[in-house]
Amino acid sequence: MPEVGTPVAHVLRRGDFRRLLGTRLLGQFGDGVFQAALAGTVLFNPQRAADPVDIAAGFAVLLLPYSLVGPFAGVWLDRWSRRQVLLRANVVRAGLVAVVAALILGGVEGAAFYTAGLAVFSVNRFVLSALSVGLPHTTEEASLVPANALSTTSGGVSTVAGGTVAVLVLEGIGSGNAGYAAMALAAAVPYLGAAAVVGRFSRTHLGPDHVAGSVPMSAGDSIRDTLLGMVAGTRHVAARPPAAAALLAIGLHRLYYGVFTLMTLLLYRNTFEEKGGLFPGGILGLGQVVAAAALGTLLAAVVTPPAVRRLGTTQWIPLLLTGGGVVQAALGPWLSPVTVVLAGLLLGFVAQAVKICVDSTLQETVQDDYRGRVFSVYDTLFNMTFVLALGVGAAILPESGVSSAVPVGVAVGYLLAAIAYLRTAGQH
Repeated sequence: MPEVGTPVAHVLRRGDFRRLLGTRLLGQFGDGVFQAALAGTVLFNPQRAADPVDIAAGFAVLLLPYSLVGPFAGVWLDRWSRRQVLLRANVVRAGLVAVVAALILGGVEGAAFYTAGLAVFSVNRFVLSALSVGLPHTTEEASLVPANALSTTSGGVSTVAGGTVAVLVLEGIGSGNAGYAAMALAAAVPYLGAAAVVGRFSRTHLGPDHVAGSVPMSAGDSIRDTLLGMVAGTRHVAARPPAAAALLAIGLHRLYYGVFTLMTLLLYRNTFEEKGGLFPGGILGLGQVVAAAALGTLLAAVVTPPAVRRLGTTQWIPLLLTGGGVVQAALGPWLSPVTVVLAGLLLGFVAQAVKICVDSTLQETVQDDYRGRVFSVYDTLFNMTFVLALGVGAAILPESGVSSAVPVGVAVGYLLAAIAYLRTAGQH
């Protein structure tokens, strides 16, 4: 493995990396604004009910594009200019959020509303995939860990910042349909800014290095090519134990993190009282959990590069998963707004540190011509396990979200994930 841990300051010296980072920050700020508008519309609108099944179904509808579109994104990102994908996708989603805003303003619910949201998140899949597979073209291989630490973490923080700004503005303008619609529409501004920034790249700068065919494909050819691409990507990973172990770790982590997420939403929607004080309930309290998780991602970005230098990813990942199990076990007997915020901080650290290691492992061990397809496998696993977790959580969690047994069960799962990672990576 090449030397890792190149200082972030060195990564930032490259203008193309700064430009790609700027594209990510603007786009993910817009994601935060848009997601806050959707969360307020679905979860905290007093005219809507919210039980575990409703919340899980809403998340599933919005996350499924990441799994259904992801495979196509991977194959096409190995065919198309990734710069063009980022440019056009940001413009398209700016238009789509305007449609969502109109539906919110009109009080439209049900299939039409979720279909519009699904369209936005489908386009987001192309954006996030293109950012990941294009990053190695803007930094040296030895710099991948700090580059991923900076870009993915700052992107996550930018999403939280966008959501925080949206929540604070909503407190001032009101949380009715008009307020949520205005917030959804506001997301179009940073999306268009991201398109302007990425437009400064040349068409070929972000790859792919070798375009796999330029003849337009029919729908049937596209589906077949996608399925073959997924198979090729899976085989490519299976032949590389570090990559296979990395995908196993992130998939199991997302499964357990999804249960925690649903439990948190139910607690702040139905149990924790929406009152003043340091740790309130409602959307402000939920915002505290999100902010704590963002702080955890920042800490992960600082700690992970030196930790990987010292321990290597094959020791650091199982330590992280074990830590996630300890945090979950502690939630069982001590469930309160304070402990949930603290758990958000620690699990945010675990989530981001694992993701940095997984992204870097895949970028180091996967050939460039396969990166799009492997990252599509990664994205599908990443989101399908989360959707599965929401379904499981909806079946086992009460409407209040209060449970002492579920966190303990999740804790055991984290410990088993650490063991499974070590075995798959060939470590004993």
